[in-house]
Amino acid sequence: MGIAHNLLFFIIAIAILIAFHEFGHYWVARKLGVRVLRFSIGFGKPLYTWTRTINGHVIEYIIAAIPLGGYVKMLDQREGEVAEDQLPYAFNTQPLKVRAAIVAAGPVFNLALAVLLYWTVFLSGITVERALLGVPIEHSIAATSGFQDNDEVIKVGENPVKSWADFHLLVLDQGLDGGKLNVQVKNIDGVIENRLLDLGKKQLLEKESDIMAELGFRHWWPDIPAKIGGVIKDSPAERAGLQEGDQLLQLDGDNIQRWDELVKRVENSQGVPIEFSVLRDQQEISIVVIPGERKKQGESKGFIGAYQEIPDELTDKLFIDIEYGVFGAIPAAFAKTWDMAKLTLRVIWKMIVGEASLSNISGPVTIAKYAGETAGIGLTTFIGFLAIISVSLGVLNLLPIPVLDGGHLFYYLIEAIKGSPVSEEFELRGQQIGVVILATLMFIAFYNDFQRFAQ
Repeated sequence: MGIAHNLLFFIIAIAILIAFHEFGHYWVARKLGVRVLRFSIGFGKPLYTWTRTINGHVIEYIIAAIPLGGYVKMLDQREGEVAEDQLPYAFNTQPLKVRAAIVAAGPVFNLALAVLLYWTVFLSGITVERALLGVPIEHSIAATSGFQDNDEVIKVGENPVKSWADFHLLVLDQGLDGGKLNVQVKNIDGVIENRLLDLGKKQLLEKESDIMAELGFRHWWPDIPAKIGGVIKDSPAERAGLQEGDQLLQLDGDNIQRWDELVKRVENSQGVPIEFSVLRDQQEISIVVIPGERKKQGESKGFIGAYQEIPDELTDKLFIDIEYGVFGAIPAAFAKTWDMAKLTLRVIWKMIVGEASLSNISGPVTIAKYAGETAGIGLTTFIGFLAIISVSLGVLNLLPIPVLDGGHLFYYLIEAIKGSPVSEEFELRGQQIGVVILATLMFIAFYNDFQRFAQ
């Protein structure tokens, strides 16, 4: 995907997430009787401004130039003089529980948005890849644990597995601390068996890598002809002229028979032109494609944005359609949001104690890239991406770091215990520490982005 495409969908994603976050503060403040003066999406120079008068009070609404944040300005004695008759509407004069509710509303609304987004995904129905295992990598943990070709994973522990993504997530979640995982599979003969995945003391996030490949798992894929089933809009394949139905014959003069041969060649050729010889309408034609570059499980890989044609008789074996009703999608959305929030917290803790690599932190460049890629795949995929980021934003903002919402809630907890607000000096020191922490995290995020795209 092009830079403009990625940037557009990054702005759309960030605008939605920030707007929902700030709307949480805004809506709860108004409902609890606090006067709101300004509601801004973005920082810096205002691009568009308008006002509304609500209950006799003027509220200014702003869309600003830098779409990396936002704020809600409320009446507050700490930020200027407040007329005596307006004191009941000032934020700082409110009871502790009111102030805490307003501050907590932002991250809570992000988590609520994630539930809504997951509900939308589940309601619309999704087609996912079954958790079918290929021949494990020789001498790997998967191989020594007894996994076999054509095993279909049914459960990890007591948790049912419906897709390859489920399997990946459950292995990460339950195996984050190492140990042994009981994995239930259905073998090639349809017999249910148990496999014991012994991770030992392995730390799954000690470096940025493809966790499943590191454990020796391969996703099963049929040995069928390399025929293009379609191309993604604005991808290198589409721009070069590859089309649905093209039968691949050669790559740079080398015969090609299987799709995995194409994938391997493309992934190792980012930015390097490849001459495709394809059969189209009974004619052999030559097309030069320059693979793009993307991050795949921690490694830079080439891609062209084409997918394989799958014969109808193999579709049911490879894929499963998951559909929920209007009401059935509700508990599924809550459960997914809860699971992702727990996993996010556990990964953060692993980073703090040094058991997970800081290279797993992504910055705005990586997020923009994924925003563009998921949007290019389809609306449902993009919505799922938004849900993941919304969970992360909600959880991160609840951390007890000064400057963040969680930092303010931490101050309120101290206030509840000691019976009086923290001193201005204590709060100022905390803000200074918070700024240093956030600046450090931003530096790491940008550094990781640079490293990913410099490789």
